[in-house]
Amino acid sequence: MESIYIETSIISYLAARLSSNLISAARQKITFDWWEQERKKYKTYISELVIAECSRGDKNAVKMRLNLVRNIPVLKINDDCIELAELFFVKASLPEKARNDALHIAIATHYKIDFLLTWNCRHLANAHFIRKLQKISLEEGLVIPTICTPQEITNE
Repeated sequence: MESIYIETSIISYLAARLSSNLISAARQKITFDWWEQERKKYKTYISELVIAECSRGDKNAVKMRLNLVRNIPVLKINDDCIELAELFFVKASLPEKARNDALHIAIATHYKIDFLLTWNCRHLANAHFIRKLQKISLEEGLVIPTICTPQEITNE
């Protein structure tokens, strides 16, 4: 069974009120359908970082997000993850606000996860960024997870 790291944006889409924005509403529907129909086909993981990010904001939303992930195994952040995140952050020339995004990738890479599932299309599921990551992984002898959105991944 393949493994998948569920990044925080997925949980946020699941827990959010239905958006009036057409694109956001479509992403919510795609995410919900993936969660209900596809998730069981993978060994799913989150990390301590996902827990920390889900724990911020409105207390009702926090409760809902944490409830969604309560039975998903949590990957620990260790020194290797932090060092790898710094490597990705620096070599990919990410902006400061994307530091946690580099850590998500580092955690999934360190634990040899097959896929990283996200709706963060600015810094994660972004063709230019993925290309930079592929170059870094080749140079460093790393195998990075396939970064994708729920729309892109089915196991049929």
